[in-house]
Amino acid sequence: MKPGKNNARNNKRNSFKKNGPKAPARGRKKGGFKKETSEEKAGKEQKFTRRHRNSPVTAPTYSEKVFKKEKTEKSDAPKLFRLNRFIANAGVCSRREADELIAKGEIKVNGEVKKEMGYKVQPGDKVYHKGKLLRREKMVYLLLNKPKGFITTLEDTHGRKTVMDLVGKACEERIYPVGRLDRDTTGLLLFTNDGELTKKMAHPSGQTQKIYHVELNRAISEDDFDTIVNKKFELEDGAVDLDGINILHNDRKKLGVELHSGRNRIVRRMFEHFNYEVVKLDRTVFAGLTKIDLPRGKWRFLSERELIKIKHFQK
Repeated sequence: MKPGKNNARNNKRNSFKKNGPKAPARGRKKGGFKKETSEEKAGKEQKFTRRHRNSPVTAPTYSEKVFKKEKTEKSDAPKLFRLNRFIANAGVCSRREADELIAKGEIKVNGEVKKEMGYKVQPGDKVYHKGKLLRREKMVYLLLNKPKGFITTLEDTHGRKTVMDLVGKACEERIYPVGRLDRDTTGLLLFTNDGELTKKMAHPSGQTQKIYHVELNRAISEDDFDTIVNKKFELEDGAVDLDGINILHNDRKKLGVELHSGRNRIVRRMFEHFNYEVVKLDRTVFAGLTKIDLPRGKWRFLSERELIKIKHFQK
């Protein structure tokens, strides 16, 4: 073999190790590369795109046409509500309680008793409860920063101040508080005419986040604090499932307490169990809602974002 050939082979091997395999040339012809025309390029792109189902150039299938047609037809049709939802939206009660009213025969539609649970209220239907015509109310959601000295009730026979004295003229709809704060407790209290949401948030099983700032009559001891942190105590109605407790501003009289329980006077009873008196109790967070820009004694309507949060993502 001639020396020149060996040198050429060695050069090829070294080039392969250094640069890797050589990519095959496309479109190489005698006289150099041929430049693609715009028509050829468009043809390739068209051919490539058609391999993908979601490509805009792909013609819609029969099922896609049917789906679009059904979607259009549905959007044009009037929105119907189940009877129990209609009753709840009229501010009468929750959906579950509405089912009970329907089962008892207390609901009439167009003058006839309607016991069919799945019945959907048609446009023009007239729904009655105990002879009263029901109308779907506009849903109202209002947040109050409750001051001390007001009781959480719709009316009081003893002439005491109620929370309705603060929010009663906020809207035309009949709203009511979600849960309650006792007379000496301050902070956030939600009002609405949404019966279903009220039932869900005020239930004692408690899925609604609450954070309180607590001030005691004396500094809490390390032993009592550790006992509460480790949940090694029970009240007369069972264990207290706290989410968290901490000391505020290095002052052992002031504590932050987080829980989801909806049991009556749970925070006060917890500290009374350890022989402490709660001097101040302020609810600073309720279902993710805060007191920011809401002075004591004032109220505001919830924003759309807050409403979505408490309906679908509240803790």
